[in-house]
Amino acid sequence: MRNRSIYTIALMLCVAISAFAQSVVQESLTFPSRKLNKEIPYSIYLPDDYATSQRTYPVLYLLHGYSDDETAWIQFGKVKETADRLIASGDAVPMIIVMPDAWDTWYLNSYDGAVPYEDMFIEELIPYMEQNYRIKSRRESRAIAGLSMGGYGSMLYALKHPELFTACAPLSAAIFDDSVMEYRKDNTHKAIYGRLFGPGDAHWKQNSVLELIAQQDPEKLPNTRFYIDCGDKDYLLEGNFQTHQLMNQKKMKHEFRVRDGAHSWSYWQTALPEVLMFVSRPFSRN
Repeated sequence: MRNRSIYTIALMLCVAISAFAQSVVQESLTFPSRKLNKEIPYSIYLPDDYATSQRTYPVLYLLHGYSDDETAWIQFGKVKETADRLIASGDAVPMIIVMPDAWDTWYLNSYDGAVPYEDMFIEELIPYMEQNYRIKSRRESRAIAGLSMGGYGSMLYALKHPELFTACAPLSAAIFDDSVMEYRKDNTHKAIYGRLFGPGDAHWKQNSVLELIAQQDPEKLPNTRFYIDCGDKDYLLEGNFQTHQLMNQKKMKHEFRVRDGAHSWSYWQTALPEVLMFVSRPFSRN
């Protein structure tokens, strides 16, 4: 009887601890940005042992697409359920996931300097997160990923700031060659692209993923790990395929996946587990 009572108490303690140590998603928090002169919304995923330990964690910056916000990956992408499952199974390491709002900035500095979003992200957002959460501050513990506009943003940052990110995983990235961008600037996205890139093509060239890859020095290639994934029915597949071809020409190590699917949340939900496992590989060594 005494042993049974001890067993019951132990079981109850385990259940209580398990119930207490739950992962947390905090939506639509804000931090003050001097560069943008406004409060920047963000959401954050904290793994289940964050509240009960003093350890530090690697971080994944997970970027949303055009017309979405900092809640999209939570509401539509099932980030909490996916991260919980993979961490529990050991397929992903415990990590913090930061999801900032970028509205329609395309994650870059506007040509006229009026909206320096990239500067805010690199010089304010990352330091703020590392100062206010138990995040490892070294490159080997920092990754970036995103979908569509956020896929473009993740590639842009990984290529322009290779000293900051150990891994990059763009999904259905909005990557265009010069001809597609010229058409979009003059037709379908005239207003927004005019505001972002300005007249001419100088600012566009500075922020073109394909141009940034083409400029890579073969003797000084970044050791960032890239995972590129796009659906076979996605209207953005051509830009992703061009990225793959150009990275092959430059001998940049990367993984390229084309799976059955379109430009949709059902596709990105199935891509997210692979992203978390992909970034966990370098995380697990640090």
